[in-house]
Amino acid sequence: MHLDSVLHLMPRQGAPSPLYVYLHGAGSTALAMVQVADRFAQTYPQAAHLMPDGFVADDAAPGMRGWFPGAAGDESGLAERVASSMPALVLFVRDAQRQLGVTPLATALVGFSQGAIVALEVAQAHPDLVGRVVAIGGRYATLPSASPKAVIHMVHGKDDAAVPARHAVEAATRLLALGADVTADVVPGIGHAPHPALVERALGHLQTFLPRRIWAEALASAPLMGTRADSRDLGRPASPPAANDST
Repeated sequence: MHLDSVLHLMPRQGAPSPLYVYLHGAGSTALAMVQVADRFAQTYPQAAHLMPDGFVADDAAPGMRGWFPGAAGDESGLAERVASSMPALVLFVRDAQRQLGVTPLATALVGFSQGAIVALEVAQAHPDLVGRVVAIGGRYATLPSASPKAVIHMVHGKDDAAVPARHAVEAATRLLALGADVTADVVPGIGHAPHPALVERALGHLQTFLPRRIWAEALASAPLMGTRADSRDLGRPASPPAANDST
């Protein structure tokens, strides 16, 4: 795979980082994610933004692409259909990381509908592939039984008829119970679309959400302080600093 063959947005100068890979929905092409990628690029201009076409031809829409056969809302054999798409996506992401010199931790998948399903599942099956997943109007094919290593951001329209919002709620509830790093937003008045309001919610979390593992690392490196004080010490003025013989 050569990056020039993939729809992309790159920084004007300097090495790109982080890496965002945008995965469109079924019956579509990479062009459907341009508006989303452009908004991300406004916030992360030094990043590489890649928009590949789905690896599977959509039989129901000639000339269009998808990531696995069938619709995102079709429960029949969903896990197996999604699994069939993972090897090609893993290869694409690892190849892009190698060519751009970007680490897995600095890589994010941003998927809509089918693309979101594949992004969630591939991050679960390959925990060292990416650092974050943004799932727009997506779901898990199978609810996780173990905490994903990646940070998960789920945004969903409450009026989504193709992939009902309950899937995002169920996933977030499960992930929180597993101790995962996850955010989830269900926004009223939005259906099944990569709506700008959902994109803004996702960007907000990307900029402000502090993963638990980072907080745990910070606490682990901080000096331990006693939590008990003698009542005789309360209100006592601090001792003056020791004299410095060198002054």
